Amino acid sequence: MATPIVMPRLGDFMTEGVVTRFTKSQGENVNQGEVIAEIETEKVNYDLEATVSGVFHPSVDAGATVAVDDVMGYLLDEGEEAPAKESSDASTTKRTRRDRPPSGSRNQPRRKEGSPVPSTPGARKLAANLGVDLEKITPTGPRGRIVEADVRNFAESAVSSKDENILSGLPAGHPDPVEETQLRGMRRAIANNMRKSLTETAQYSFFFEVDVTDAQVYRREASVGLTEFLIKASGEAIKRVPAMNSVIAGDTIYRFDQVNIAMAVALENGLVVPVIEDVGNKSLKQVSEDVKSLSAQAREGKIRPDQLVGGTFTISVLGSVDGFTPILNQGQVGLLGVGRSTQKPVVKKGEIVIREMMTLSLTGDHQAIDGAVAGNFCRRLQQLVENPSRLP
Repeated sequence: MATPIVMPRLGDFMTEGVVTRFTKSQGENVNQGEVIAEIETEKVNYDLEATVSGVFHPSVDAGATVAVDDVMGYLLDEGEEAPAKESSDASTTKRTRRDRPPSGSRNQPRRKEGSPVPSTPGARKLAANLGVDLEKITPTGPRGRIVEADVRNFAESAVSSKDENILSGLPAGHPDPVEETQLRGMRRAIANNMRKSLTETAQYSFFFEVDVTDAQVYRREASVGLTEFLIKASGEAIKRVPAMNSVIAGDTIYRFDQVNIAMAVALENGLVVPVIEDVGNKSLKQVSEDVKSLSAQAREGKIRPDQLVGGTFTISVLGSVDGFTPILNQGQVGLLGVGRSTQKPVVKKGEIVIREMMTLSLTGDHQAIDGAVAGNFCRRLQQLVENPSRLP
């Protein structure tokens, strides 16, 4: 029995993925658990494994963009035929009247490959002057011959098409580019998701400074990283301000008791956002172990789809700048941006002292979180960071 190979859902809001390549050839025997395709999405590059053993039969080409749960191919029994392809595929889309060839081109005699293109002398001369390839022109003349009007129409159409490309692509006045890179795969999906996040939410951001001097001592003694400490502190602050632990889907706001914090991990060609589950009920040491494990899996390309979904809040660390305005992950109502820490003179108990200060930024969605609620979260987080002994 044919087993469909479908595009897996590798993220909460994933709608499609790109088949970057198949690792098996048509008709090749595949064992269960073997990698059969490499999938690229907005969150991860993923090795898709065979769920059963069988004969590999792809139904799309490498490089194709496939919707989630759509069929990319089959694993067949020996001698089994693949199911017939549905006629609704884009490849069988009916032509509109505008797409039909001119009436003069119907019932044209078939031309042998390599033979001269039937055309009038005037058409051949005009095509040579304009640098037009006769092979690309649809003939309208008698007995399927290309006439001068065909050449002129083709040339004018090409110029018009070029102008449209210029208008829709690089604005006029720029120098010639040295490189053109199409947005595709992970990069395109990230761009689409960020645009969608900005257009479908009412985002605002707060910036606030926290003193991390004592936190640095505390986390070193505990043998954990500062990022791991901030994730745990954020989980505790969220428990005190539970409205921050929400997701918007459609016209409904869903609030959760379990705090699942997603953390952005930078990769060479994008980023992934694995999720540390139930941060509020884990110790700092357990959170640290989860962070290190997920980060390593993400950078090695071994992250699982189930480790990328279910986040209720996100932390993004960009230690090379003082502060930044992070864009919400789609659906979530809060995201904490972590900037770099620097030594600064501050007033403490009436005296000027040098402390290690860090700028944090919180982006919220005004559809679900008012400024006062977000401000309360910032205050709670600051208290926990500056008094690390309060962490459970």
